[in-house]
Amino acid sequence: MLEKLARQTAIYGISTIVVRFLSYLLTPYYTRIFGQETYGIVTDVYALIPLALTLLTMGMESSYFRFSAKAEEEGGDVAAAKRKLFATTWGITSLAAVIFFFVILLLRDRVAALMGEAYATHPEYVAWVGAIILFDVGACIPFSRLREQGRSLTFVGIKALNVVLNVALAFAFGAAGLFVSEFGVGWVFVANLAASAITWMIILATTDRVVPKIDWLLLGAIFAYSLPLLVSGLTGTANEFIDRQMIKYLVPTGAMAQVGIYGAITKIAVVMMLFYQMYRLAAEPFFLSNFKKSDFVKMNAAALKYYVMVSMLIFLGIALFRDLFALIVGRDFREGIYILPVVLGANVLTGVWLNLSFWYKREERTSLAILVTGAGLAAMLACGGWTIPRWGYYGAAWARMASETVMVAVSWWLNRRFFPTPYDWRRMGEYVVVALALFLAAEAIMAHTSSRPAGYVTATVLFGAYACYLVWREKIDVKALIKAALKR
Repeated sequence: MLEKLARQTAIYGISTIVVRFLSYLLTPYYTRIFGQETYGIVTDVYALIPLALTLLTMGMESSYFRFSAKAEEEGGDVAAAKRKLFATTWGITSLAAVIFFFVILLLRDRVAALMGEAYATHPEYVAWVGAIILFDVGACIPFSRLREQGRSLTFVGIKALNVVLNVALAFAFGAAGLFVSEFGVGWVFVANLAASAITWMIILATTDRVVPKIDWLLLGAIFAYSLPLLVSGLTGTANEFIDRQMIKYLVPTGAMAQVGIYGAITKIAVVMMLFYQMYRLAAEPFFLSNFKKSDFVKMNAAALKYYVMVSMLIFLGIALFRDLFALIVGRDFREGIYILPVVLGANVLTGVWLNLSFWYKREERTSLAILVTGAGLAAMLACGGWTIPRWGYYGAAWARMASETVMVAVSWWLNRRFFPTPYDWRRMGEYVVVALALFLAAEAIMAHTSSRPAGYVTATVLFGAYACYLVWREKIDVKALIKAALKR
């Protein structure tokens, strides 16, 4: 079974790496053509969009996976049941998106004023972003259907087209000199809207002529499952964007510039987030499928251990060479590179509590998710309220680390209390401690040498040592692994 998860992760992984790489071309581009404050607008908006997406999709993605599995368990006309499920979840999310768009359109001036001075002079930015959200929500459930059907190549192909269009239009607008016009950064949102609209039209071809149509009885059952996911999703997404908002409103001077620097540095953690995203895309439908409890427990325990191994390897690979990764962003943004190890550590913890969430989604105890994300949000507000006014974006990075740590702790307690799973915490803790010890050793060595080549040699040796240590500790047959990969 784990081979299936690994295969799906690899498919999503290779393709996601390509897609995300194209998307991240915009980071070095934008941080070189925009100043810190202007790029702060881009960072701010793209931190807020996921909150709107979470609100409007209402937890229907996880619900679609779970109710699809239930349709297979119940038997009968499974295809018809899945079509009704798809039509209902797609219908309610599309309806919510349309209502949201028209409300935003009517209230764009008020919304722009609330978002700050940078938006008050350009309320049209709000309208363009509202349209992006409309099309992205409309495509969300069809994308989930592709994942549930195992059509990963189609899923990634359409996602790739979206990114290619967005990147191509952004570079074209830049070449035409539009970013220095009065509309300025608004052209970033125009490029995104065009890509989102075309993607929505293309994905309609995958729906097998199913039209959005709400079965209200079925929707009631779905909402009973998804409502806790919606609440937890909102608090979880708030964790993802509230640090930017706290910088914007709590830092006394130069707030938008700090938002821009913080957003640029978090983008450098691209490899870690690529791994997290490709794992999530494969693992969510995999673990919410119809497994026996004993199989689920065994696979989930093993999956978390391997996730931690790979995550810490990526952590070292980026943290040890962070001055090279800093070249991704423009010179004005590199001053914040020292927060990168903290950002990476928080990203590792995100994947840990993702693994710890699968059991209560599978057991339909989704209300427990509210405890996890709510605790994380409280930690973010408490820690950020103290650190951000004092340290700016450095305090925001540590507030994120505190939030993710609390969510892992609460998830661990819930799992231990309600669904004991034999996670090998001792072994995983060992991998984390060894990685951090090597990182600190590298920091100490490089602090006492002025030779950059010598520093890179040290970092390379320590990174290789950690990789060899993992292979030795897990008794991994590297040759067999390579042969199996080549055969596939």
